[in-house]
Amino acid sequence: MKSLYKIIVLILVLLASIKQYGQHHSTMTVELNPANKTLNIEQEITFFNQSNDTLTSIVLNDWNNAYSNKNTPLAKRFSDEFYRGFHLAKEEERGSTKNLIITDKSQLVLTWERTDKNPDFIDVKLRDKLIPNQKIVLHLTYIAKIPSEKFTKYGYNDKGEMNLKNWFLTPARYENHDFVRYSNNNLDDISNAVSDFEIGLTVPSNLEATSDLNNNAPIKNDGFSFYKFFGENRTDFSLFIEPKSSFISFKNGINEVLTNLKENKLSAVQKAIIMDRVMNYVTKQIGQYPHEKIIVSQTDYERNPFYGLNQLPSFLSPFPDEFIFEIKFLKTYLNSYLKNSLRLNPRNDNWIYDGIQVYAMMKYIDENHPNTKMFGSISKFKLLKSYNLTNLDFNEQYSYFYMLMARKNLDQPLFNPKNTLIKFNEQIASKYHAGLSLLFLDDYLNHNTVNSSIRQFYLQNKEKQTSRDDFETLLKANTTKDIDWFFKTIINSRTIVDYKFSGVSRTLDSITFSVKSKTGVLVPIPVYGIKKGEVVFKKWLDITEIDSSFTMERKSVDKIVLNYKNEVPEYNLRNNWKSLKSFYPNNRPFKFNFMKDLEDPYYNQILYVPSITYNLYDGLSPGLRLHNKTLLDKSFIFDINPSYSTKTNNFSGSGWFAINQNYRESRLYNVRYSLSGSYFHYAPDAFYQKINPTVQIRIREENFRDNRKQLILLRQVLVNREKSAFVVDNSTENYSVFDAKYFNSRTEVTNHFSFTSDIQVASKFGKIATELEYRKLFENNLQINLRLYAGSFLYNKTDSDFFSFALDRPTDYLFDYGYYGRSESTGLFSQQFILSEGGFKSKLATPYANQWITTANGSFNVWNWIEIYGDMGLVKNKYQNPKFVYDSGIRLNLVTDYFELYFPIYSNNGWEIAQNNYNEKIRFLVTFSPKTLINLFNRKWF
Repeated sequence: MKSLYKIIVLILVLLASIKQYGQHHSTMTVELNPANKTLNIEQEITFFNQSNDTLTSIVLNDWNNAYSNKNTPLAKRFSDEFYRGFHLAKEEERGSTKNLIITDKSQLVLTWERTDKNPDFIDVKLRDKLIPNQKIVLHLTYIAKIPSEKFTKYGYNDKGEMNLKNWFLTPARYENHDFVRYSNNNLDDISNAVSDFEIGLTVPSNLEATSDLNNNAPIKNDGFSFYKFFGENRTDFSLFIEPKSSFISFKNGINEVLTNLKENKLSAVQKAIIMDRVMNYVTKQIGQYPHEKIIVSQTDYERNPFYGLNQLPSFLSPFPDEFIFEIKFLKTYLNSYLKNSLRLNPRNDNWIYDGIQVYAMMKYIDENHPNTKMFGSISKFKLLKSYNLTNLDFNEQYSYFYMLMARKNLDQPLFNPKNTLIKFNEQIASKYHAGLSLLFLDDYLNHNTVNSSIRQFYLQNKEKQTSRDDFETLLKANTTKDIDWFFKTIINSRTIVDYKFSGVSRTLDSITFSVKSKTGVLVPIPVYGIKKGEVVFKKWLDITEIDSSFTMERKSVDKIVLNYKNEVPEYNLRNNWKSLKSFYPNNRPFKFNFMKDLEDPYYNQILYVPSITYNLYDGLSPGLRLHNKTLLDKSFIFDINPSYSTKTNNFSGSGWFAINQNYRESRLYNVRYSLSGSYFHYAPDAFYQKINPTVQIRIREENFRDNRKQLILLRQVLVNREKSAFVVDNSTENYSVFDAKYFNSRTEVTNHFSFTSDIQVASKFGKIATELEYRKLFENNLQINLRLYAGSFLYNKTDSDFFSFALDRPTDYLFDYGYYGRSESTGLFSQQFILSEGGFKSKLATPYANQWITTANGSFNVWNWIEIYGDMGLVKNKYQNPKFVYDSGIRLNLVTDYFELYFPIYSNNGWEIAQNNYNEKIRFLVTFSPKTLINLFNRKWF
């Protein structure tokens, strides 16, 4: 027995030594220089070749150097998402890795390479080949310049605090016979190899350091504090340096949590109870956390907040303070828990992180807050009882956030790497879709397979590096059902699920029905039997054909419903039910709601909202807008806005009807057929009517993150213009113009380019025009704007300038522009500027061209929103020589496309600034449409 014991001990020692031998090790001595925001680092990396390949080089991640200039992948990511802060930042606010020297154990210098394209990882060239199971020791010295936190919330701030992330060099993950070379895209998905860490940190004694690594008590000497941090089997860790630590510690026998989540209204006891409940739940649901400490920081929450809670104004307080803290802590704890535990490829296998996190959150809410609504106590307001938005359970919001993108045809496969996702998908929709998909599979497999598979997979990650294939293998091994469809359809594609009943018959005892897949996608779907609003039965249907028939016992139900509780993330729930009552119509009743609501599949919703419009001739025009635009896009949309003109005492208004057709697997992704009409006054005594049938074709790039957009617009504009005694040109009353336009644009912070071509054909004229726009933000923060416009008549049988090209103020015969006084030639309203056609700001002696025109508009900034502009061009009229025109001045670009002012200085008119009535020469651009500002916000998300 004694000898057996010795053998067992010997085996355990050998296993431990093997594990130790196969582990990278990093020892660092770090000194903080708070004044320069730098870390002086001496580092020793013991690299073990754990692969079966012979290595000639080693890749080290250097993500701190991603902040070094304006051309890194990180900088380009900021530009793509319309964040200007990084490009406008001062040089001292950026981060970098400097003075890097790498030597081997013989103190011989090793060469290394960092490319301009990928400056955030380096290739270290080895002197000798590194065979499998062999190690090499690298000695590194370098200075890490810490960036400002304003870019990513990681870095230093003005309070003397530092949140340090990815500041040191460490070996990259190795898989599939190569190192994983990922650049920093501000996605928290650094792909580090697993290592052991030992860190000696020196900071001034007036600062305190906090980390999720283990540490000894700091030693203070000569005005400095010396910290010793250490940890095993880590891919990353957090380090905070503050004048006084903001973190509180909580231990519950499972592990220690350090948190500085902001919630001042709760006592320490209340927070402890919540944290204990969450920690015990996650341990039970997923597994034991492998490290002694975990950090749950306010920064991590702010980088990935719980969307929904953070969108509500604080004065509403729809949720108790305890619940808000609980959700924040749950989400952030799970995020840190999984990132520090799973040895997955965090970029390629991101859907597993997201799926387990959201799945666990939904399970937690079901278990601890089953009756909580999406809008909390607001749902109890009697005035809001009719809104679907306020009646949704808390967990139902996940489906709507995902469907928001699916209806826009902007959803992406869960299989896609994290860096290929557009921002809304990366931070919200794809996360929720992943969690919903696991919940769908869990329901289909009777609520045991997914839970046990997650726990087994979590245990597997403690022993080895894993991948999505390991997770798939476990799920399939734990069930006898065929779930290939789950990975093929739900995970690896962006095909949508949409079922409907294609036929239903019933007797007193049975129901026979057919279920049809409108998209050809075959996945299981549950059918419910409903009686007086109560669920009588539920059965999962295994769909094997596009149109499948089933017969089952009726059980006295009066309605059958597919996917009644939305277990399957389905595209359209409005065609999922059939009544079994005799002569009962299936048409949905109408429901009227004020302002906005979520889509309710059981009603035809009509939303109404008071409106007010303005133009000089109609005055303020109050009205009532009726539409069916819920928060999710629909295939059919109508928007009718009748109004009353207070100046003319007549009715006016507009209306719009549209049918959307999405194409899922094509660059041609949307076609919209619409019919619009409007009735307003264009002069004090005359109205216009406009009818506009349109086909709009939208094209995108295969890479959804590519900001290039293309659009083809085909329309027929029919106008009826009443004669006016106030308008000099009354030669044209009724006319019809066919207009074909092509738009091609690519926009980001540092570069913008757009191309537009336009062909118009009418009985009396035909014309063609082209417009080019270019904007460039240079590294010295100088921005230039250039625009070229050229137009020519194909034929012109008109006797006036009504259809002519305009130099500074188009006549807008198609009634496209938002003029407030479109017929004014003097006074304030004549000074309204809309950038179109010639684009001039000064009013010159030759305002129109009835043959051809070509102009160039340019501007550059001299300080923030102050710019200098200049325009020049040639204007050609019949029987006249081309005339050269020019103007220049100052532009106050306060809010682009929303509020701008133009002050002319010099033009063909001479020194305008010195002439009489200069105030009448100033041009202004003012847009009252909230949609313009919303688009400025939306572009960074979509």
